[in-house]
Amino acid sequence: MKKIFYITLFYISSLLLISCGAYSFTGGNTGDSKTIQIDFFPNQAPLVEPVLTQRFTNDLQDLFTRQTNLTLTSSNGDLQFNGEITGYRVTPMSGTAAQTAAQNRLTVTINVRFVNKLKEEDDFEKSFSFYSDFGANSQLTGSILENALDEIIERITQDVFNASVAKW
Repeated sequence: MKKIFYITLFYISSLLLISCGAYSFTGGNTGDSKTIQIDFFPNQAPLVEPVLTQRFTNDLQDLFTRQTNLTLTSSNGDLQFNGEITGYRVTPMSGTAAQTAAQNRLTVTINVRFVNKLKEEDDFEKSFSFYSDFGANSQLTGSILENALDEIIERITQDVFNASVAKW
């Protein structure tokens, strides 16, 4: 009896998902697009972190290939991303009684141009920015830099995904 119940439940669930059309559990809607082109994002910021350009480009490509069924192409993609890194700065955030910084903030800003060749009204050019805080006594190198860039890049790539295909 239980076996029949589970089989029936499976078929009903499958039927509901199929009847709702193509559903994406990531929330992204790529429409009729089949390919995606993500160009290299050069670093145009006054202060340059050498690994940032490659990491951001690779992470953005990975996010789209993992969360959509699009095929990555080097030219003429249905969805196209390009842009540049426009900001990389460290600023003091909070002070101490001795008038020194207690905490610093790394902020990265990236300008993104999105072109949807199949639906031009979705095209945009936006600036995305995020930050990570770290102690003022810490040097922005090694694992502190890695953790800060992980946090920043993850957030910015997700924001780009949401703005382009999730429509958030």
